Amino acid sequence: MKRSWQRIIEIFIKELRLTLREPRMRFILFGPPIVQLVIFGYAVNLDVQNSPLAILDQDRTPESRQLLAEFEGTPNFHAAYQLDQDDAIQELLDRGQVHSVVRVLPGFGREVQRGQSPKIQILIDGTNSNTASIVSNNAGQVIARYANRIQPQAPDPPVSVESRVWFNEDLKSQNYFVPGVVVNILALVTVMLTAMAIVREKEIGTMEQLMVTPLRPIELILGKTLPFALIGLLDLCLVTGAALLIFGIPFRGNPLLLLACGVLFLLTTLGMGLLFSTVSETQQQAMMGGFFFFLPAFMLSGFAFPIRNMPIVVQYLTYLNPVRYFMTIVRGIFLKGTGLDVLWPQMLALAILGTMVITFSTLHFSKRLE
Repeated sequence: MKRSWQRIIEIFIKELRLTLREPRMRFILFGPPIVQLVIFGYAVNLDVQNSPLAILDQDRTPESRQLLAEFEGTPNFHAAYQLDQDDAIQELLDRGQVHSVVRVLPGFGREVQRGQSPKIQILIDGTNSNTASIVSNNAGQVIARYANRIQPQAPDPPVSVESRVWFNEDLKSQNYFVPGVVVNILALVTVMLTAMAIVREKEIGTMEQLMVTPLRPIELILGKTLPFALIGLLDLCLVTGAALLIFGIPFRGNPLLLLACGVLFLLTTLGMGLLFSTVSETQQQAMMGGFFFFLPAFMLSGFAFPIRNMPIVVQYLTYLNPVRYFMTIVRGIFLKGTGLDVLWPQMLALAILGTMVITFSTLHFSKRLE
């Protein structure tokens, strides 16, 4: 047993030195995850601010100018164009130069003075349904504020609604997406690194030398994968720290629980990488296999698209996706501060999937060696 662990440690040190000996390789291991976090963190943002707006005031009264001043005074809109005729509306929307157009019809001021309910036309570019929905809600809030200002004596409604947002009080989409980016970076890095581990030995011709040594398959697997597990945990700590420092994402949970869940998640990603490495003959094939796993796992993880909105068959398929469970865990620890009493089902699922993948990959690798 002692000799077995000595051989594992020797393979571990050899693989770690081989991976970290070149400065370019050290940069590749720790530089791109930070770059990816920054790019995705800023790019994947569903908040709509300074939305370009065109204004067509066909009334030109103090009342209409007051309404348009409400739009210009909010950070959600930017009055980019002042129109004089209807013909320009179509061209601006076709070219995508504005997200919306506010059209104040003639007689607006007169109806306001009479206490009537004047109509305002809001034309919205619905190409991006999410952006259109947000712009529509923002425009409705501006009009509601204006209505309350010009009719302060209106009777109170029979039901008063007071909303309170938990966990993400400012409703910043970055707080939701950046923890998901952390998960995707960890999955991509560990799968790719492990997928190259065994196949590299095949390409340089040292696999035959390893097969004639006293090393057992399980010892070789542990020695090959443990360095990447360590690198994966370091990347997890590094990217999490960058998310907190660069984006100010709230972290309300236990960091030790995050590390423990990261270990369970690494069982699945390292196991998948090992499987791709054993079935591939070249590093290019192993890399393609890693992408074949990562892209569907990314799409079905709930990162950008809610799983509940997917077809029923696809929803059942996501239960086989380890990224789904770790995505829920990381977002819960970051934003909600949830603990083991809440996250244990996801942790159990990761442990089961990880054990199955590692066992299958080990057996397949042992069979290949024999």
